[in-house]
Amino acid sequence: MEREPGAVHRLFPQARRLGGPDARARLLARLDADTLAELYRRGDAGERLDILRALPGLDLGPRALPLVEDALRTNDARLVEAAMGDYGARWLDDHAYRQGVLKCVFMSIPLSSVSGLAARSDAELARMLGDYAAERRAAGRPVPQDVLERI
Repeated sequence: MEREPGAVHRLFPQARRLGGPDARARLLARLDADTLAELYRRGDAGERLDILRALPGLDLGPRALPLVEDALRTNDARLVEAAMGDYGARWLDDHAYRQGVLKCVFMSIPLSSVSGLAARSDAELARMLGDYAAERRAAGRPVPQDVLERI
């Protein structure tokens, strides 16, 4: 890849097929944050998902946070769930983390899949979930059990 600039953009999409299920993660471990971000921007949902899932094992600090924030703006439950994994739990600020939790609730993503929820739960998140539960009840709709457990 060092000898052929741009080769990673050709190799990454086919890495899983050619190198097995963890090939993309191995490739990502060799890249800088800018190249990783470019792969994410150019990638399809599956490629983006693999990038988000690999983030906790990469030494990027908060530099990949824009990728997590982008995933949280999508309507793809797989990307939202991955964004709320270990990397998101570590680097999202409190407000963004709370909004991510609510997005999971709205998308019926189980809260058990949200990393760091026990440690990051606070009074404001409980209030937000309580408001959500009140709206559901007012509309005659059930409140998910995992929400009830957090309020």
